Amino acid sequence: MQILPVAYDHPDAVRLQDRVQLEYAERYGDGDLTPLEPTQFAPPRGLYLIAYEPDGTPVATGGWRAHEANDEGYADGDAELKRMYVVPEARGRGLARRILAELEDSAREAGRTRMVLETGDKQPEAISLYVSSGYAPVPEAEKFGLYRCYDSSRCFTKPLVPAPR
Repeated sequence: MQILPVAYDHPDAVRLQDRVQLEYAERYGDGDLTPLEPTQFAPPRGLYLIAYEPDGTPVATGGWRAHEANDEGYADGDAELKRMYVVPEARGRGLARRILAELEDSAREAGRTRMVLETGDKQPEAISLYVSSGYAPVPEAEKFGLYRCYDSSRCFTKPLVPAPR
């Protein structure tokens, strides 16, 4: 398994994003409408990763983009996790956890101080991954992102503590 940085608009990334949007639509009735631009995932203010099978098949993805304090509830130094997805046939192999760890390391190295994410109540496997990876749920009054006012929205944060020298 190889995990590589790619542009957010790379053809493999677009194919995986289309698949995750279909899954969102199945679970919630619509895809994620959060506006995203490819430049938001360009280092050093972001990163987008794809995991590839040895035969070159893309099977998992995830990225982060930088935020500063704004009217959507983000804080200075935030790195927002986006488009974490593993194709159904590759689930249960630890790919999401590996991508998550690489994204956290990248955001930390870029000087981000907190990883944040918004998911939904119909994604229990995602919530389980984040909680088991040290993410804490955000109180209702401190939620962030496009869906912060939705009852189904679940927001989580994790401090990005600098690595010891």
